[in-house]
Amino acid sequence: MRLSYPADVKIIQVPCTGRVDILHLLNAIEDGADGVYVAGCLEGECHYLAGNLKARKKVEYVKRTLTEIGIEPERVEMYNLSSAQGARFAEIANEMVEKIKLADLHDQVLEQLLIRFPQVGIQHDWL
Repeated sequence: MRLSYPADVKIIQVPCTGRVDILHLLNAIEDGADGVYVAGCLEGECHYLAGNLKARKKVEYVKRTLTEIGIEPERVEMYNLSSAQGARFAEIANEMVEKIKLADLHDQVLEQLLIRFPQVGIQHDWL
C-alpha cells in the first residue's frame, strides 16, 4: 500500500519520541514550518517505557508557549499511533496541512518567539 500525504510534509525519524526536544519543535517553527506534529507509540506501548509520555508533555509545553506569544497552538500536535497505522499517519498529515494552511505566521510573532527563546536560532534578515 502506497501512502499519500502532501509533498511538503517532511518526516524526521527518531528512535523514540521521547528524544524530541522542545527546541526541535520551536526550531521547526522558527525555520519556517507552518506546523509540526509528533507521531509516537500508542500510550502504554512505548518500547522505551515512557518516551511518548515525555514527548506529550513537551508538545503541551510548546503549545502553551505558542499561545502566550500569539501563535495558534494547533500548529503543534501529538498523535499516538501503532506502526500498523500507516494510513492513519497519512490522514493526519493531510489534516494538519489543511488545518494550518488557513493561518499565516506573522514576522512579529516569530520575533516574539526569538525573544523568549534566543537559543532557538539566529535572527534572520526577514525579521
